[in-house]
Amino acid sequence: MGLIKGVTLQAIESIQGGMAEFYTPQSSDETMVVKVPANTIDDLFVHKHQTDQLLVVKGSFVLVVLYNKQYQYIPLSEDFPQVATIPKGILHGAINFKDRDCLLVNAVLRHGEAKPKDYQPMARPFPYDLDRAKSSLRNLEIVATNLIAGAGI
Repeated sequence: MGLIKGVTLQAIESIQGGMAEFYTPQSSDETMVVKVPANTIDDLFVHKHQTDQLLVVKGSFVLVVLYNKQYQYIPLSEDFPQVATIPKGILHGAINFKDRDCLLVNAVLRHGEAKPKDYQPMARPFPYDLDRAKSSLRNLEIVATNLIAGAGI
């Protein structure tokens, strides 16, 4: 199943500079560091005046997107750097199954003045499929492990 219209995933490029690895920055109007606490199942949010560009820098979590009365589960991890872009008007939430917090950078694109309602959680209209969400994260961890092993890291 492909991503819903407007939601994108893009691997980020990096260059090696001595011992450091430099990743492609994301253009933004505002940059936030966000913590998704350990063992969290979050409700949904919708931003009317911003596009989120999410990059996990520590840990992992599952981004949940609601569209056409269906949840889509998008796993994101520090081991597989990619940016998830969520346009304004898309309902989304987060699940962190791990026993450690997940930190991510949100390079926000503003489309107008932020409103307090943009940051107030909304109740889920129906329960998340936690087995499916866990499975999506396990599959990403397998891919990341195979990439690391293949690179000889």
